[in-house]
Amino acid sequence: MIIFANKEFLLLLVLPFFCFFMLPPLKNRFSNALRVPFIEDIKKIKNKTDRLFLPNINKSILLSLKFLYLFLLYCLLVIGASRPQYVGEPFRLKAKNRDIMLVIDISISMLNPDFSTYNQKIDRLTAVKHVVGEFVAKRTEDRVGLILFGTRAYLQSPLTFDKVAVKDILYNVDAGMAGNSTSIGDALGLALKNIKDDKNKENKVIILLSDGENNDGFLSMAEAIYMAEKEGIKVYTVGVGSKDSFMGALFGLRNNELDEKSLKEIAQKTKGNYYRATDLSSLEKIYKEIDKLEPQNDEGSIIQEKKDLFYIPLLLALILSLLLLFLPRSMLK
Repeated sequence: MIIFANKEFLLLLVLPFFCFFMLPPLKNRFSNALRVPFIEDIKKIKNKTDRLFLPNINKSILLSLKFLYLFLLYCLLVIGASRPQYVGEPFRLKAKNRDIMLVIDISISMLNPDFSTYNQKIDRLTAVKHVVGEFVAKRTEDRVGLILFGTRAYLQSPLTFDKVAVKDILYNVDAGMAGNSTSIGDALGLALKNIKDDKNKENKVIILLSDGENNDGFLSMAEAIYMAEKEGIKVYTVGVGSKDSFMGALFGLRNNELDEKSLKEIAQKTKGNYYRATDLSSLEKIYKEIDKLEPQNDEGSIIQEKKDLFYIPLLLALILSLLLLFLPRSMLK
């Protein structure tokens, strides 16, 4: 659809007609002209020249063509001044997209088989892969990033809309790949580094999941908590593991205890929430609740694509003006 941003300029199209019909004709145009005795000879020469270039064009027709030519040039200039624009189909813009950084513990203790599904025991990491994978798939309009940590923290995927890639990385992870100990402080610091944005902190979320305590790394929990509070980015923390894991103790996987106090403090200082997952069902409920607390984007304002087209009539007017340079002078008089 074509619209005009400055519609009032289109009124100028009637100005030539107003001048022609409303203003009185010019009189005594040649009253003070110099009389030349051999003017008749000049007229004859002019007529011969006209017949040479325009042998078949009547003077009245030529005058009409001149008027139409100049009027077309004038119309193009007026249309250009009125700023014609192409307006596309309206579409609704999403209000906001959230950035969610998933921070997941893959230390060796995540092999503790204290979760179950369909009456079968599964380890913590398998349960986390299943639940977090479904959570990622639901965040259709959000960007999701992934950090895995053990002894060291590693950015596996920066914030991206490619949820399939994030899920593939998560599903191919094995416990112990990042080391046997747990560095929660380093993992949180790395997440803050990769998600912070001073302009849009309100749509940034970190979900940190661990089954242990901060017993390695460069950042202490106190330093990590201070950084998280200073950045003002909401952090949800999830503690994983049953409170009494007989199977973990039997297989010697109970190498550290869950530091609930620090995880609660992180959530409290950043205005997030702390959750405890003791089985697969509770872990699923936790991520469903986080999904509700961080809902998908509401519909935003309606926008339309606009493209200025004023240069088209102005370009045509320029071409017509340049053509005047190549026309015979007799046509211009």
